[in-house]
Amino acid sequence: MAMTLRTNGDSMIADMNTTPLIDVMLVLLTLLIITLPIQTNAVKIDMPTTPTHSTPPPHVDVTVDFDGTVLWDGQAIDRATLDARLASLAQRTPDTEIHLYADRFAKYDTVARVLSDAQRLGVTHIGFGDTAAYQ
Repeated sequence: MAMTLRTNGDSMIADMNTTPLIDVMLVLLTLLIITLPIQTNAVKIDMPTTPTHSTPPPHVDVTVDFDGTVLWDGQAIDRATLDARLASLAQRTPDTEIHLYADRFAKYDTVARVLSDAQRLGVTHIGFGDTAAYQ
């Protein structure tokens, strides 16, 4: 690949052959041109828009205390009253959210019972909260 020339004065001229370097650069440029459009493609997703002035849905705070006491918006209730209120809530206003706050020392059985009662009676919007932030 290298080329050597002789001049009239018998001195040698040795130049580097740049043809392989140009070939490598052309291959790299071709690969860059081919792969560049793949990297810039974007996935278009239509996200739902919500009105900025919408009011939050109504909610009820249900708290399970450390000793198993169930509080409905701060008022202590028994299980029968809880079932009646959950049933009436599911029938009257099904979009009402239940915010469930469980004390960290509350028994899992009590919290699971409240959740299963809510599901059985038709309440579909249930969220969990931190009791430290609630109090």
